[in-house]
Amino acid sequence: MYKSQEELFNLLSGAFNVKLRLINKEYNYIKKIDIWNYLKINKWCKAKNLTLSEMVNDIINITIDELIEKFKKYNNNEKDIELIRRAYDYAEKKHFGQKRISGDDYILHPLNVALILTEISADAPCMAAALLHDTIEDSDATKEEIEKLFGSEVALLVDGVTKLNKINFTSDSEASAAYQRKILVGLSEDVRVIIIKLADRLHNMRTLDVMSEEKQKKKAKETLEILTPVAHRLGIYKIKSELEDLSLRYLKPDAYFDIVEKLNQKKVERDAAVSKMMDEVSSLLKEHNIPHEIKGRSKSIYSIYNKLAKGKPFSDIYDILALRVFVDTEQECYIALGLIHSKYKPVPKRFKDYIAMPKTNLYQSLHTTVFGIDGELLCVMIGI
Repeated sequence: MYKSQEELFNLLSGAFNVKLRLINKEYNYIKKIDIWNYLKINKWCKAKNLTLSEMVNDIINITIDELIEKFKKYNNNEKDIELIRRAYDYAEKKHFGQKRISGDDYILHPLNVALILTEISADAPCMAAALLHDTIEDSDATKEEIEKLFGSEVALLVDGVTKLNKINFTSDSEASAAYQRKILVGLSEDVRVIIIKLADRLHNMRTLDVMSEEKQKKKAKETLEILTPVAHRLGIYKIKSELEDLSLRYLKPDAYFDIVEKLNQKKVERDAAVSKMMDEVSSLLKEHNIPHEIKGRSKSIYSIYNKLAKGKPFSDIYDILALRVFVDTEQECYIALGLIHSKYKPVPKRFKDYIAMPKTNLYQSLHTTVFGIDGELLCVMIGI
């Protein structure tokens, strides 16, 4: 990967008639670049003796060494790392010469599936199985051979994913979708089989633009109605959220890009803004010796779409960026609220006291909206 990769991403902005497909943390968004930036990028490529296509491939490709570096951030066990590397070597051998519809080497798919799993700190057998998950289906590999080389645990996971891939999911009705979700869960002896399947689908959704429009819509509908509810039940909200956004992008592209344009920020930028506010609010509470736990999120495009679909104007959606603060007592809830209001100006008429007046479901929390860093609206919920 180039050290100046970030510089290239910064250039890939604006709007004109030149389109370039990039796969990055902003999902598989078709970025448009203006003609001046296009010329800048070409000039940069010539200086590096690269074509524009080679530059893009270098950005979106991942190597086994990069994958292992990601894994080592939460697991530095040498035996686990060696297992992952052996799984990659075997998968690379079995997929040698195979290409995806996009023209990419096939091995990039299992590499990207494994990369997605590092974001949820998957263990070594799960990572190895992710790298091997298509070998039985797409090569001469067998479950017995994988068990002999990598152990019964990895073989069980690979075989489980292979069985799931043979199911032809359809979602003609909610009852049908619910039934197929039960089949999906029932066929998985180990929950990691489903997790690998979700990561596999996520990478396929990120690269769905190479398919025909009919296949895009079919795959997006299947993902939204069958797989995202499973991700939700497993609590894998990061994968669930991206699957929903990508499904919307293909099912209702006009609505999707309209929201993207209104947000005027990439998801990574929204997540960064939330992270910065989390740090500031946490420091503020620590200064006043208030024990707390804090979580944050930026609202997904799909969640915003659902609110708009219910008739809510975009200007009335105040929780695009949100923090949830947990403290020990009711008294600390009000103290924390006062501290946050003392540092960040509250938005008028946006305060709700569900502690003094709980909701009918007994939910208790303080809700407020403030002008955060750079004046961005931030919804803050404080509870026990």
